[in-house]
Amino acid sequence: MTGRRSPGDAPPRRSSYRGAIGAGGAIWAVTGVAGILGWAIVRLSDIALRALEEPLAWYHWAAIGAFIPFMAWSEGVRGFQRRFSPRVAERAMLIRAAPTAARVIFAPLFAAGFFGGSRRERMGACLGTVAIIALVLLVHRLDQPWRGILDAGVVAGLTWGVVATLALSARAWRTAE
Repeated sequence: MTGRRSPGDAPPRRSSYRGAIGAGGAIWAVTGVAGILGWAIVRLSDIALRALEEPLAWYHWAAIGAFIPFMAWSEGVRGFQRRFSPRVAERAMLIRAAPTAARVIFAPLFAAGFFGGSRRERMGACLGTVAIIALVLLVHRLDQPWRGILDAGVVAGLTWGVVATLALSARAWRTAE
């Protein structure tokens, strides 16, 4: 055996070990991101439900009726489905195709764009995180039922985001096969 391929030979296959590591890293990327979002959904849902224990006036109900669809559209569709979730799916497939130790170990951070991307992507991930922390601190200062009303909208957007991330990642996985 000289190690040469004849023209009719199949192309060399990627090692199954490397393929398993890449697949595991891709799954870790998507489930890690979805898990972080899911954790926020659980925590905020409790606060949102506590708002319903308060005596609500008509304007509270109007705020709920307006803010939940607004956040589902702005955060869920525009923020997650059109921007963040496709990037997570694409970067998870990059881990699957070309795993490195850092990408696999820190897969959720890589998929979210905190490293390994363009300067613009890294800055977007960092600035987005700072903005979210600032908003959390501001909303945390609100009294019920307003805090719960805002959190209900965020739960709607985050739920849409988790579904979009999982769906787009599943589609990317099937397409990459």
